[in-house]
Amino acid sequence: MSIGSALLAGTAGLRANASAMAATSENIANVNTVGFKRIRNDFTAMLNNQNYQSSYSAGAVRATATTLMREQGTLQSSSVSTHMAISGEGYFVTRARGGDATSFDEYSYTRAGQFAPDEGGYLKNTAGQYLYGWPIVNDQVVNASPTDLTALSAVRVSGYGGVAEASANLSITANLNADQEVNPATYTAGDMAAGNITPDFTTPLEVYDSKGGRHTVNFSFLKTANANEWEVEAYVTPSTDIEGVTDGLLANGKMIFTASGLIDPVATNALADGFDPEGSISIGASDPASVGTTPRWADGLGIEAQDIQLDLGNGNSTTGLTQYSSDSILDTSTVDGVPFGSLASVDVDEDGVVIAQYTNGFSRKIFQVPVATFGNEGGLIAQAGGSYRSGPETGDMNLRAPKSGEAGEVISSALESSTVDLAEEFSNLIVTQRAYSAASKIITTADEMLNELISIKR
Repeated sequence: MSIGSALLAGTAGLRANASAMAATSENIANVNTVGFKRIRNDFTAMLNNQNYQSSYSAGAVRATATTLMREQGTLQSSSVSTHMAISGEGYFVTRARGGDATSFDEYSYTRAGQFAPDEGGYLKNTAGQYLYGWPIVNDQVVNASPTDLTALSAVRVSGYGGVAEASANLSITANLNADQEVNPATYTAGDMAAGNITPDFTTPLEVYDSKGGRHTVNFSFLKTANANEWEVEAYVTPSTDIEGVTDGLLANGKMIFTASGLIDPVATNALADGFDPEGSISIGASDPASVGTTPRWADGLGIEAQDIQLDLGNGNSTTGLTQYSSDSILDTSTVDGVPFGSLASVDVDEDGVVIAQYTNGFSRKIFQVPVATFGNEGGLIAQAGGSYRSGPETGDMNLRAPKSGEAGEVISSALESSTVDLAEEFSNLIVTQRAYSAASKIITTADEMLNELISIKR
């Protein structure tokens, strides 16, 4: 009967608009939820088969809630360095457990990037989901399979001990006075290191060993009677830091300059005791069993061997050593290596690389955060805490480095706000309320008509 179909249509309208009200309410409730994607409610008419020879039978309506996954929320800055947001496509990979996860803990995907360390140093967001990424060993480039989730590990930002780095490169830019008077004393190799002759110019530089210990390497120069020629010695003070040689002497030789005041590397290296301005100084490891005349670190230090590459000039520019008629002066010097330092902070760069920063200025790459993309992200199935899991309609999942392929960029110290527009949601509330009232009016009117029908009998 047509009145009965009207009752059913009104009931369907109540159900559909109640569903729409629930979706709108969820949107409003999550207006401040990080990474929340608003829900849109779509109505679909349901038509009955009609017999046009008789009366019309009302159809119903169905409401379908759709999460708008592809909408991008506004990025807001955060003072927490481990907070992250994705600008563009993709999701963070998470699990409900960190370092103690097993194969039974499924992976989920989220845009809620308010990650912070837990008591074990593992990054998790406020929903309790742990962030997973590719471990980086010795700053090597990550080259993981785009579909291999087992290559991921829970991102941990503590438990990394202090680090030190031995010096491996040393450069000096300085001028030696071409008008320097020649010292009348007879020079023998090692005299400057031994203190038998005062050098015309000395520059002491600090270098670091494999344990981060500091040592002073002196470069001393003495002008000879030959034009454009200088004696040079490199030696360590105190000399007790070095064994195998006398007075801590590491290397010695002659430096030859051209008539234009630049280093002449060819002439310098041609000498029997040439001091290669672009060569290296080698220091052997501490080893009580070693004998000979090769310099090595003192046995009591217990440190590794190291080679220090020199850059004292190549004769093609005024960087390095020069010889001009001006005071002998050190312009700049650079020595790499760092003393021991402990973990100070953790940063994340735009490539999603988690970087441990140490108090000595040293940094170490420890993880790269991948971005998961899907063939059909609308097929993701919502879970508690603003995360999603893959479903039968999700399509292929790919793990990509940020900014590669379809993957978006990871922004550190930022959070993605929800995509909820309060003005639109309140408008939807009004429309839904009116529609619900109208559907209830259908039921009231149909009820009155049925009462009239029943009263005919009286």
